[in-house]
Amino acid sequence: MRDPTPADAGRWLPDAPPVRNPDPAIRVLDPRFERMVLQMATVERIAGGCRFTEGPVWFGALRQLVFSDIPNDRLMRWDEETGVAAVLRRPCGHTDGTTLDRQGRLICANLGSRDVTRTGHDGRITVLADTWQGTRLTGGNDVIVKSDDSIWFSDNGAGIRGHYLGDKAPQELPFRVYRIDGATGAMTIVVDDMERPNGLCFSPDEKLLYVVDTPGGRRTTRVYDVAEDGKGVRNGRLFFDATPGYADGIRCDTEGNAWAAFSGGEGQDGVAVFAPDGTLIGRILLPERCANLCFGGAKRNRLFMTASQSVYALYVEAQGAPGG
Repeated sequence: MRDPTPADAGRWLPDAPPVRNPDPAIRVLDPRFERMVLQMATVERIAGGCRFTEGPVWFGALRQLVFSDIPNDRLMRWDEETGVAAVLRRPCGHTDGTTLDRQGRLICANLGSRDVTRTGHDGRITVLADTWQGTRLTGGNDVIVKSDDSIWFSDNGAGIRGHYLGDKAPQELPFRVYRIDGATGAMTIVVDDMERPNGLCFSPDEKLLYVVDTPGGRRTTRVYDVAEDGKGVRNGRLFFDATPGYADGIRCDTEGNAWAAFSGGEGQDGVAVFAPDGTLIGRILLPERCANLCFGGAKRNRLFMTASQSVYALYVEAQGAPGG
């Protein structure tokens, strides 16, 4: 019997036969990716039954992964010990991207309520941003936190385009990336030269900001130099163009490689890994389009991938950089 491929539906069934290592879903395209691949690790489907999963973030103290199921307007939590996924919050404002601030509080970018919120340790929710100069945001998409406690988020209107991911409404502002100051709460525009900014992340040293311009935009990913004061960016330029496929969420590992959630049909759906010079060096293929990802686990070497109706996980020989 041949080894199952990522497209084989039977591979993901509860009673499916084991996958022969090395996992055929992991594709090495450049020798630099070889050392990130664990020959004994396979892609696992850890949760299902959702409509469109997004925004994974790892809570180390609880050993839980929090992720969103946008059309069902719910935040979910998957427990590493029990392997069970359960509802954490519903409704949640059609949360898309999530992250933790440096104090371990949950930060959410919400498509439906068109804001960015923080959940305190006592469970109280604080709205951090919902307008720009008195006009409603188009809808927070993805969000990251810098070491100076500032919060950076993309606002791209995905929730106002229809009634599935939010509530259909007119666009009142251009699509941008904003920064919320960690000390004052003041909000500034940091990126305004993209059609539809989406996933974003910092390089490990926080000297670079990567921003994905998809879907509906140019389907490219750009990189910017972070200003010396850490409050803005300059010198935006192409990082990679992977058309006809496109990236969504993106995270860096500690060595500066960019791991991008990817859609492009069979043979591309999953995760695409890019070296710091923008070269595509590897793929992790999934049977569903992948919207976002994060690193987690005790050693931050377990890659969690939110992909359409499911969540997948894979141990890798790489560790996620802080802030995403």
